[in-house]
Amino acid sequence: MIDVLLGGRRGQTQLRIEGRPYTTIETNLVKRLVEVVLSDAEQAFRPLSPVTFSIDRLETNPRFAAISRPANAAILVRLRIDMEDRGGNVELLLPYATIEPIRNVLLQMFMGEKFGRDPIWEGHFATEVAQAEIAVDAVLYEADIPLKELMKLKVGDTLPLDIRSDALVSVRCGNVTLTEGRMGRVGDRVAIRVTKNLRKPQTTFAMFEKADERTKMMEAP
Repeated sequence: MIDVLLGGRRGQTQLRIEGRPYTTIETNLVKRLVEVVLSDAEQAFRPLSPVTFSIDRLETNPRFAAISRPANAAILVRLRIDMEDRGGNVELLLPYATIEPIRNVLLQMFMGEKFGRDPIWEGHFATEVAQAEIAVDAVLYEADIPLKELMKLKVGDTLPLDIRSDALVSVRCGNVTLTEGRMGRVGDRVAIRVTKNLRKPQTTFAMFEKADERTKMMEAP
């Protein structure tokens, strides 16, 4: 990976020169990579327990990396990183003694963890999804024009739209058409009157309705 970051060829077999010490640039790149991994590890452990990882020292020879006694139990997490058709493994060794303080938390069952359907998790998931904000576009007209004509456009030019005044407006979210409507005005704002039912999966909509019912029951005095 360091060879790729320093301009090495992609897909080339990496050759390690035994006995050569790492340069300052190589050491700093490795240190930066380790800092990024440790930062993400802190965020992963945060729901369980606040934790802070810091670099004590860098050891280039694995035989001299004395993390714990050889007979002590440990957890090994192996990650694969590929870059420019080359890659390698990143191994995280966590002595069991470091996990013991949060052992009771790890043994707990969280929402959605058990097998089969979980109504509590489904309701929570549906509630969060229903509150998510999405961007909706109102598309009045679309056309294909040559690129050379597009490049000639300037202030004052007119683009004729081959549509009628009562044409339907397509309401989209990304590339998905949700519904259609007619353009109008409400006060000093342009508005769209929906003329077609919204496309919605029946299963997902049923989950939203159940989530709304639970929310109303909880808010009721």
